[in-house]
Amino acid sequence: MKDFITEAKKILIGNRKDGYTLPTNNKLYPAQWNWDSGFIALGYSYFNLKFALEEIKTLLRGQWKDGMIPHILFHDLNTNYYPNHSVWACGNKIHSSGITQPPVLAIILKIILDKNKIKDKEISKIKNIIKKIKKYHEWFIKYRDPNNSGLVSILHPWESGYDNSPLWDEPMNKIKVEKNLKYKRGDNKVVNPKYRPLDIDYDRYVTIKNHLRKNKYNPKKLYNKSLFNVVDVGFNSIFLKANKDLIKLLKKFNLKYKDLQKYISHSENKIIKLYDKKKNNFINFDLKNKKKIRIPSITNYFVLFADLKDKKINNKIIKSLKKHNTKGKFFFSSVKPNHYKFEEKRYWRGPIWINCNWIIYQGLKNKDKNFAKKIKKKTIDLVKEKGFHEYYSYKTGEGFGANNFSWTASLFLDLMLER
Repeated sequence: MKDFITEAKKILIGNRKDGYTLPTNNKLYPAQWNWDSGFIALGYSYFNLKFALEEIKTLLRGQWKDGMIPHILFHDLNTNYYPNHSVWACGNKIHSSGITQPPVLAIILKIILDKNKIKDKEISKIKNIIKKIKKYHEWFIKYRDPNNSGLVSILHPWESGYDNSPLWDEPMNKIKVEKNLKYKRGDNKVVNPKYRPLDIDYDRYVTIKNHLRKNKYNPKKLYNKSLFNVVDVGFNSIFLKANKDLIKLLKKFNLKYKDLQKYISHSENKIIKLYDKKKNNFINFDLKNKKKIRIPSITNYFVLFADLKDKKINNKIIKSLKKHNTKGKFFFSSVKPNHYKFEEKRYWRGPIWINCNWIIYQGLKNKDKNFAKKIKKKTIDLVKEKGFHEYYSYKTGEGFGANNFSWTASLFLDLMLER
């Protein structure tokens, strides 16, 4: 029998550079990504705690002075990747992008610390990590929710982590593409273009990015000035969960936490207001154009991960989730398969992503154990049957995108080895 655990570990070690890990071993993603590193650290924690903590520390080395942790750190400047370090033209100590990504670090660190005994000499280093994560969360509250609405905004689809999701189609359609736009994509030379975002998507991504750069990535201005400003349920659910876990970490290490406690209660109340009783689902809101976004994305179910105190809503959402992929052997598709915007093979418009399954599984463990076990088994079986890919067909399980994908290997390890 094939030893999948050994193979998963080999993938992580094979993709590892000096203190950080690439998402894959080809030219598709030749840098360090924010939420990838969080998931990757969790995988390392099962066989090399030093590597796990190093992954997080390296990411935090690129934290900006205002507290933001960028979505990409460019440790290697010799890259054909677009947009590369010279195009972003920013960073603190390490060249980086000028935007962020879902803040999973507090969640991952808590899991790692819960299952590993930390030596006394490491405690001050851990405290330092927690303080930096707190500064990151404070940046979100200050600059991505300046009106204290209880909900943070994303200012670029890339910040969501699910870049070309149909969730962003309407706000993206409103963006006028910059004239004489010149850039060279590298992603669709490495991977079949059928599996990647369209050129029109990239034109708009680059237009937004250029606008952010023109405004010098100034967080005080960009909430109101950005061409794209969306309140995303999935992102806010991750942030709420991360804040709850951060408070537990702050308490554990006798650090200040009361300022965050108020925001959590406020945030929880506001997320519940995004619930649509008639459709029995959560909706996103395009703040820029003042429009509701109703797309049956799997990321709307990240709200289960946020552990809302409203059991009634949780139970209704679980009921709805069970209908997301009723007929398929595999789940979860990133968009409901009967929706007109579903695309089987195109990145975040239909394929299965292991991190989405993992997030939803974590959210269900204390709410519906049997369904959680089913998700866990189906996810493990998919990886065992098809390999460690970036994403998978909901219809056939076929793997697309990058092979030897780090977070797939890492989260597979967690599902296999968790207590």
